[in-house]
Amino acid sequence: MSETTRLIAGPFNRVEGDLEITLDITDGRVREARANSPLFRGFEMILVGKTPLDALTLTPRICGICSISQSMAAARAIAQAIGVTPPAPGQLVAALIHAVENLADHLTHFHLFFMPDFARPAYAGRPWHDRVVTRFTATEGSAIRSATKARADLLHIMGQLAGKWPHTLSLQPGGVTKAPDARDKVRILATLKACRRFLETELFAAPLEEVAALDGEEALTRWRHAAPRGDTGLFLDIAEDLGLDRMGPGPARFLSLGAYETGAGFLFDRGLFKDGATGPVPLEHIEEHLAHSWMTGAPAHPFAGVTQPDPDMADPAYSWCKAPRLAGETVEVGALARQVVDDHPLARALLRDGAANVRARVLGRLLEVARTALALETWAATLSPGASHMAPTHALETGRGAGLVEAARGSLGHWLIARDGKITSYQIIAPTTWNFSPRDGQGIPGPVEQALEGAPVLPGETTPLAVQHIVRSFDPCMVCTVH
Repeated sequence: MSETTRLIAGPFNRVEGDLEITLDITDGRVREARANSPLFRGFEMILVGKTPLDALTLTPRICGICSISQSMAAARAIAQAIGVTPPAPGQLVAALIHAVENLADHLTHFHLFFMPDFARPAYAGRPWHDRVVTRFTATEGSAIRSATKARADLLHIMGQLAGKWPHTLSLQPGGVTKAPDARDKVRILATLKACRRFLETELFAAPLEEVAALDGEEALTRWRHAAPRGDTGLFLDIAEDLGLDRMGPGPARFLSLGAYETGAGFLFDRGLFKDGATGPVPLEHIEEHLAHSWMTGAPAHPFAGVTQPDPDMADPAYSWCKAPRLAGETVEVGALARQVVDDHPLARALLRDGAANVRARVLGRLLEVARTALALETWAATLSPGASHMAPTHALETGRGAGLVEAARGSLGHWLIARDGKITSYQIIAPTTWNFSPRDGQGIPGPVEQALEGAPVLPGETTPLAVQHIVRSFDPCMVCTVH
């Protein structure tokens, strides 16, 4: 009989927050994995008793990376509870602010979090290694320096439209507090033009329109070999050499809550992708399971959920993260999920047997970079200086609302209940809560736990490279997970 050994991998560097993964290894491969979010923060408990508008100040501080996403979700939850809809120009500006943050986040993940792993000495001798060392060595790589500058320049738009970043108060239930003027419009278009120049010169070495139009693996292969393709081409070389398309398969179910509502619908559709079809999201069937979390309580929809930590809870609990399920099933969220639900042909073609993998997740994120950058240019060109960007609102006394958005890492929901002007319940399901959830009441592993099963572990590895690639392909943000 083969012997099973246990390895605790972590902490993971270049991950926002604390993450620890327990691996049971048999015959050099992961047999079972358990993802632990070891730091509890308790924002849901902090919000109880506060006035509803306090959520606009407190929830953005859950995370300094996806702060705008938290602001958007809180504003939408309050807006739904009081029954207000922002005017279309306000929705457009909010979508622009949100998309800029997500685009900057994607650049951060690819250049600073994901690609530096391939510069490790363990890969010396691979045909692509020298190029990765030159481009992505931490703090020194030329791609890291140029991407950091491009990201910083892009975030200038936050100063113009949001006042500051992170933790803006410009996003409100009735719209946005800053109505852009003609000068803002010109400066935003110039900033986006500079961003396009970086993307088309270094990341893709091709026009954004070409990338967004790729419609399958054959088209991707032709595009890749027609000319040098910058850092995207370098990643494709790595993926082919290491077999990243066979690494980290997740559940063959993808969720998107719809991204960037502009007053004229969503840029990226909302729905559930499963078995080759998209359809409505049965949000009333969301439940958070607690059987393997250091929490007390029964499975419940967020409107009925509670956050009651129990640090003394014994096995089988192993994480502060709850286990959200949609109609009893795990779902994967993220940029690839958005593109799959949006029915983009390349995103669907990247799946293997209907499931994601490391290569697909990274390429899905890069595809979204191209499509989002193009949308930002269109939105900026249609900004309406002088138009109304804010609808009249009133204080929320009693009511409830859900704020549903797409952060860079995936689906984010805030569920708010207020009574007599005070918050009585506030529940949050963040993207990494979906992806890094522990097992549920049926013992079904969460998406990243499932994706890690079968990953190779070489003798002597303390945090196996394959495990790191799989984990980072999900782009975890653990501080959002344990809000």
